[in-house]
Amino acid sequence: MSKQILILPGDGIGPEIMAEAVKVLEAVNRDHDLGFELVHDDLGGAAIDRYGVPLADETLARARAADAVLLGAVGGPKWDKLERDIRPERGLLKIRSALGLFGNLRPAILYPQLAEASTLKPEVVSGLDILIVRELTGGIYFGSPRETRVLENGERQAFDTLPYSEGEIRRIARVGFDMARLRGKKLCSVDKANVLESSRLWREVVEEVAKDYPDVELSHMYVDNAAMQLVRAPKQFDVIVTDNMFGDILSDEASMLTGSIGMLPSASLDAHNKGMYEPCHGSAPDIAGQGVANPLATILSVAMMLRYTFGAAAAAEAIEAAVGQVLDQGLRTGDIWSEGKQRVGTREMGEAVVAALVRR
Repeated sequence: MSKQILILPGDGIGPEIMAEAVKVLEAVNRDHDLGFELVHDDLGGAAIDRYGVPLADETLARARAADAVLLGAVGGPKWDKLERDIRPERGLLKIRSALGLFGNLRPAILYPQLAEASTLKPEVVSGLDILIVRELTGGIYFGSPRETRVLENGERQAFDTLPYSEGEIRRIARVGFDMARLRGKKLCSVDKANVLESSRLWREVVEEVAKDYPDVELSHMYVDNAAMQLVRAPKQFDVIVTDNMFGDILSDEASMLTGSIGMLPSASLDAHNKGMYEPCHGSAPDIAGQGVANPLATILSVAMMLRYTFGAAAAAEAIEAAVGQVLDQGLRTGDIWSEGKQRVGTREMGEAVVAALVRR
């Protein structure tokens, strides 16, 4: 029986990077006899153009039926002036919530070949390997009420709500502890407990969960200090667990330690490891259609999908090794290029990864 993967290229550079990721997926599907069936649809701005909404009911039905979802990126200036509830990003939030994808894994790994691409000194980032575990379906991005209103004096006021329940915190904390147990047995929980009531509950619940993981060393850090420490001494971290907004910000910051956000994959998982996989970067409309975007984050997201949802570790390792071989060859898209390396485009980078897979 075939295993179904829903492909959602999205907007901006999404179709370009997805085309290369699909080539890699088809190669490992064939070489490792994985039995995948690929189904294609639209999300975000492309779905607005096709269906009139950022996530159509039929697309969500396909996502529910699939074993995994592979996503490109959503959004762009074409849709920026639409009402908030029908903008491309709402489709992304809706599919995450509807599929119960509460656990977001964002690894920040510096490939040794890219040490010169980081803006930090090599001795600061060399050997970097951090995993950020981000709560994905709660917090301020989903909180209600949210509103922009006009006060009696005529001034506009806007507000959002940052709610977290004990159960939401407990389940993402367990993901963080489980990941730490598989790695260096160190977990740093990031919050703002000196100011936010939601963060005070976050810290209390994480401390309670820690009692079930006596082999994992737990520490706490305020988010502003964590942001500073990520650029001061990033290798002090192994696994970080944090809420939706803080995880969004910190993982983008961590991406620059690796040389480019174009190198960062992610996995968004439900309670049974069904997931949606996507690069951490956005749709980059300023370079869309130019064939210069870095497809490696999307290709590495395929590797995460194989590992976490399908348990195909050998195929995942083959992709990661192929990416390493391509970087060894000196091939670089513009975002990771440095003097003396060969600048290539999106298609050339994707085809080089496929060629490296074939040679294995």
